[in-house]
Amino acid sequence: MEASSPTPPASPAPSAPFSTVIRTASHEQHTEAENSSFMSDLLGGRLGVRAYRRYTEQLWFVYRALEEASASLATDPVAGPFIRPELARTAALERDLAHLGGPSWRTGLEPLAATAAYAGRVTACTRDWPAGFVAHHYTRYLGDLSGGQIIRGTAEKTWGFARKGDGVRFYVFEGIANPAAFKREYRALLDALPVDELEKQRVVDECKRAFRLNSAVFRELGEQFPLSA
Repeated sequence: MEASSPTPPASPAPSAPFSTVIRTASHEQHTEAENSSFMSDLLGGRLGVRAYRRYTEQLWFVYRALEEASASLATDPVAGPFIRPELARTAALERDLAHLGGPSWRTGLEPLAATAAYAGRVTACTRDWPAGFVAHHYTRYLGDLSGGQIIRGTAEKTWGFARKGDGVRFYVFEGIANPAAFKREYRALLDALPVDELEKQRVVDECKRAFRLNSAVFRELGEQFPLSA
């Protein structure tokens, strides 16, 4: 009787795309940020417009840190492909803040302690670590294109802002006609990130850190705007 051929070894399962790895690994921290008491109260329409304005002010500090370094990173092989002018949010935030606080909205404006820490970390990454910048870029802009649209709808309904008008322009990406397609392209850039596996793990860790920093801002905002019983 002829001996049977040995069973060939099973092929190793293909590794998951990095965009999937980073999303899965940071899910817990992302969920914690989304479910903060401040954000739950804001999305539930239980806070006044003053809380929304204070939140928008904190975003301005974070996005300035992200976007002020864009020019210097535009040619970087790691961070450069992610810098897209249609994502820029600072000008839209300033228009919203002028609507919310009038022409002197900058007067006396200071970041919360948690916001200062968050913006400081972003600045450090933009200066010294392009792959770390990508982690912060990912957590902010893909969130704006996704869950951010829920915030826009809530703000329009709760405080009477014009649809996609002043007060919510931060959430309106006029240069992105197809957000779903844009997000697919963005994830493809993550999958092709030109760094080794060790560096990818550092990016995942920084992504988790970004969500924790964001959660700290929400906690401090929650202390400023506790929901009345």
